[in-house]
Amino acid sequence: MQTLGKFWLSRGVGVFICICAISALAAAASQPHYLVTNDDVPFTSGVTFYTVTPNGALTLKEQVATGGSGIGGGFFGTNRLSFLKSASQDCVYASDAASGDIAGIDISTLEVGGDAFGSATDSGFTNGIGLAMNGQYLYAGFTDSNTIGTFQIQPSCSLTFINDISVGGLQGGAIDGMSLHGNMMVVTYGDGSIESFTISAGAPVSNGDKQNSTAFRMSQGATYPTSVEITKDGHFAVFGDTSTSTVVEVSNLSSSKLSKTAVYSQKAPINSSNILLSPDESLLYLANTEGDSITALFFDPGDGKVSPGCTSGKLKGFSKDWSYLSGLALATNTGTGTAIYVAEFGSPSSIGEIQVTSTGGKCTLREASSSPVSDPNSPGLLSIGSFPPRSF
Repeated sequence: MQTLGKFWLSRGVGVFICICAISALAAAASQPHYLVTNDDVPFTSGVTFYTVTPNGALTLKEQVATGGSGIGGGFFGTNRLSFLKSASQDCVYASDAASGDIAGIDISTLEVGGDAFGSATDSGFTNGIGLAMNGQYLYAGFTDSNTIGTFQIQPSCSLTFINDISVGGLQGGAIDGMSLHGNMMVVTYGDGSIESFTISAGAPVSNGDKQNSTAFRMSQGATYPTSVEITKDGHFAVFGDTSTSTVVEVSNLSSSKLSKTAVYSQKAPINSSNILLSPDESLLYLANTEGDSITALFFDPGDGKVSPGCTSGKLKGFSKDWSYLSGLALATNTGTGTAIYVAEFGSPSSIGEIQVTSTGGKCTLREASSSPVSDPNSPGLLSIGSFPPRSF
């Protein structure tokens, strides 16, 4: 009887585990998978959602009007989209540079749940409003007023403005790229300088480490950090530089401040203004912003070292249909990301899809046969992102 009891108990546990596994798979299967664009349209802007198939193909689903207006341009490193995935709500936030607001869209309904403004002097009219967030606060970098606004996340994807602080680069540069990890925010100023802030109390407080990057000093101002990523463990900040070549800089954050940046460079291809780490952090993707290709560099999250990787061929439609490459997004949140998407700035704009393979210390980047996909709603696409977002 004891043996029989154990058998039925074991069988019951097995059935329970099986049911849980099936439920988890069903939940994952029902979760929406989107590629999202901030269309940045003057007068009547919106956010366009594309469904992503298992093989990475994009299908335009719909545009959601934000109620604000964009500018159709601005800084490359200023990310105009931010994503929240939590137990209580899933949201995408999009900034409208001309009208100065930030719209929150409910992923489950694809409807605007709220709209928020900073202070009366906060402005990103010329070069955009950058966004970065954690589970409690959203931060907005207003490029004209050179301020960082703090907004508290509320139900229904709405926001409440808390306050703002004034910031600026060592050479007077405007805030550009922003990235968060834990209680730290790292920003670039587009004039060669970088800085970190503590955000443990909500509003950013400078760590007193504002400095010119190593590459900026070495190039006598010809190269400067634009976009920034922070590794999953918060150990390194990685900067993509605007340059006449490819330049990446890495700062050690183990002291809870920015250290002097280490520089990786290669002569070609041109520019590296937008960067994105793969989910497993083995590859660092670069949009060769003023060129016609995507580069992947090998990255070691253990020591922050960058090494040569691979570059795609010339992407379709360069100079004929689009003139710049900008924001990057991932097809999946595992491994190398399977494929990466890149914003192609044109009128109308488009989204390129580049398939990734990486094995044995070698990689390849190849544009998909179905690429690019048109974004007919955008006259100047710079910012894209994927939902569900990467875990860091």
